[in-house]
Amino acid sequence: QVQLVESGGGLVQAGGSLRLSCAASGRSFSIITMDWFRQAPGKEREFVAAIKWSGSSTDYANSVKGRFTISTDNAKNTVYLQMSSVKPEDTAVYYCAASRRWPIIQPSDNAYWGQGTQVTVSA
Repeated sequence: QVQLVESGGGLVQAGGSLRLSCAASGRSFSIITMDWFRQAPGKEREFVAAIKWSGSSTDYANSVKGRFTISTDNAKNTVYLQMSSVKPEDTAVYYCAASRRWPIIQPSDNAYWGQGTQVTVSA
């Protein structure tokens, strides 16, 4: 069983930066990918970014490419999402997830989820 705890969400102005963290415990060696999804009110949960624990591969949604960076600290079992040049449309609950698959395309590709952290971008 893998437990994921997100932190770092909050209120940020458009054009600003924010870093989300996801601490993983009870790590399973079958987990090869960590990723972030987000869900805005009234919308479906959508893919944001993914990274292999090895750090050898990353993937981003087109909407965040060039603005967000996903990274890992294996010593701390932590995954980060550095968000820069944020826009009001980035407002959502951000979820950390863990998967036995690569690539990540849809929410069902994940085996474990965190509880989510709210990110609000003001115009």
